[in-house]
Amino acid sequence: MIVHSFDPVLIDLGFFQIRWYSIAYILGIILGWVYAVKIIKKTQNNTQNFEPIKRSDFDDLVIYLVLGIILGGRLGYVIFYNLEYYIQNSFEIFKLWQGGMSFHGGLLGVIVAIFIFSKNKNTNFFKYSDIVACVAPIGIFLGRIANFINGELFGKISTLPWAVIFPNGGNIARHPSQIYEAILEGLVLFILINFLALKKHLIIKTGYVSSFFLISYSILRIFSENFREPDQHLGYLFNYFSMGTLLSILTLISGFLIIFFIKKNEQNN
Repeated sequence: MIVHSFDPVLIDLGFFQIRWYSIAYILGIILGWVYAVKIIKKTQNNTQNFEPIKRSDFDDLVIYLVLGIILGGRLGYVIFYNLEYYIQNSFEIFKLWQGGMSFHGGLLGVIVAIFIFSKNKNTNFFKYSDIVACVAPIGIFLGRIANFINGELFGKISTLPWAVIFPNGGNIARHPSQIYEAILEGLVLFILINFLALKKHLIIKTGYVSSFFLISYSILRIFSENFREPDQHLGYLFNYFSMGTLLSILTLISGFLIIFFIKKNEQNN
């Protein structure tokens, strides 16, 4: 049994604080950007019938992605998880440093950002989204570690040796579900998606990497939700599904639909 004793604040100057949560997002964006550039260079060396995106274009896209992640992630959390509270306490919406970001909201924000950018560039949406799918697990991993440090989104009651007593979880040992998700949705997903994209060369088959990301993430998230305590104010929807599970079912279906339409388009061509 482990007692959670991490301080969410890395540096406290009294009038200004730097939190681990903020560091995780900043580091995730920077590392993802660096790795995306490496992937773009690899695709530029490809000799098959594939036109890679330009490094300069992706650099421009990053600004759109940052806005999509922050706005989508926060608004997604507000709408999906605690709308009634934020209607009554609207100023709290802007307190991002306290946590409260939704992956699925961030995903929608990123999709909108890529859609707008690709339209402006007159480029295929999936050429950008496939690159983003390869690097996204880096940010997910760091975000889940930040959730653990914050002592939020903890798991169900557990008697396992590595169970953790969280400050806001009562004097009860619980699954460190944030760590489970960091491993599954971060490390495992990163290895799987990049194996398919770079080793199996799916990166040159536009749209497949994005669809496999949605499918793989959704399956791993649904599995992880079995260990995670549902939000107290939401509980289980329809007496069975957590909000995370329900949203992941929708992204799972979306992933299969993308593959269906890609296959259909290939047959027509």
